[in-house]
Amino acid sequence: MSAVRRLVVEADGGSRGNPGPAGYGAVVIDAATGEPLAEAAEYIGVATNNVAEYRGLIAGLTAAKALFPDAGDALEVHVRMDSKLVVEQMSGRWKIKHPDMKPLAARAAAILPPSSVTYEWIPRAQNKHADRLANEAMDAGRDGRQWEPSASTAELDAPARTPLPDRGPPGDAAAGAAKARAALATARGAADTGTLFEVNTGASEEPEPTDVTAAPQVGWAAAPDLGAPATFVLLRHGETLLTPEKRFSGSGGTDPELSAVGRDQAARAAVHFAALGTVQEIVSSPLRRCRETAAAVADRLGLDVRIEDGLRETDFGAWEGLTFGEVRERYGDDLTAWLADPETAPTGGGESFAEVAERVAAARDRLTARYAGRTVLAVTHVTPIKTLVRLALEAPAKAMFRMELSAASISTVAYYGDGNASVRLLNDTSHLRQRE
Repeated sequence: MSAVRRLVVEADGGSRGNPGPAGYGAVVIDAATGEPLAEAAEYIGVATNNVAEYRGLIAGLTAAKALFPDAGDALEVHVRMDSKLVVEQMSGRWKIKHPDMKPLAARAAAILPPSSVTYEWIPRAQNKHADRLANEAMDAGRDGRQWEPSASTAELDAPARTPLPDRGPPGDAAAGAAKARAALATARGAADTGTLFEVNTGASEEPEPTDVTAAPQVGWAAAPDLGAPATFVLLRHGETLLTPEKRFSGSGGTDPELSAVGRDQAARAAVHFAALGTVQEIVSSPLRRCRETAAAVADRLGLDVRIEDGLRETDFGAWEGLTFGEVRERYGDDLTAWLADPETAPTGGGESFAEVAERVAAARDRLTARYAGRTVLAVTHVTPIKTLVRLALEAPAKAMFRMELSAASISTVAYYGDGNASVRLLNDTSHLRQRE
């Protein structure tokens, strides 16, 4: 019989803004000696505390498995975290309500056999090593660097660790825990085994926590508990050759492909969303530049892309391919009327902003019904994104001309069951400045 390998994983994650720039840290420790065996840390871009904490757990478990890849059931890992949410959810005592947490919890649970992993909540003061790693990763991301283990000082002020007691032959505690669960199914609390492993005796009497990102503020008061929203992460497509020249490029033109710059932007967006781990569905405008951008992200995340025609760009009629100056020179009166009235269409039978708003709103309603409670990446264009933001804010049509949307930028709107919407992000391009 193989010798049992007993490890401790201490993990943490944080966000400076919640959501905001986020990172995680994890350390794998020899349970017998208290000595650290491996460290992991990473800046993950904009995310919430909860996402960062789960990412830290995933990194710690992955590192533990990598140390002894052939150990199988002879590898036993005890996780210590100061996140009550993660510990209770992964222990099975609290339900996982937030849709962004469910895939992360599933990833963590799949790394090692569930019977090989136990969880313990510890005060933050006892989790200094992982906390320092997470902050080092966030500092590195802020400075445009990647975290380097050689530069870490995480162990310097970590508390002294006491080796954990041996729990006996492999399998004994797992079998004992199963018997205890059956015998104590109606009892409150948890049986303390006095060893590395805890016995889970059933549902906790503590109230289930509310995930930090579950409900936005509406006006000056918290929104009612309407469940998780349908969250639209709105990604503008990457650059085409027309983008830097600021030419009108809608659904009635040449349907250009991404340029080399645009392909790089799409790849960076893919890295960003893979790091966040929150996107569950992808929809895209039917135009080529959006489909190519969506495909880059979908390939990275292993998701399919659903085409939504309502997300296509405005048909700019005779203005397609022209700069603003060229349109003013050739169709000055039409341009002036278009800027003044959302009911006015571009020259030559294009779409008015009012017409675009109608079809975008219809697409929004279809998607919110289809993806209630889920996080959807919608790859689309300037006008549809501005329209969704404007409608969410109940702003007038002229607000369209007061928004800036860069190529491959990210904006986010959440939609609740009562029809309220919350604009959470606009024109974020920080992911385009991150190193791979």
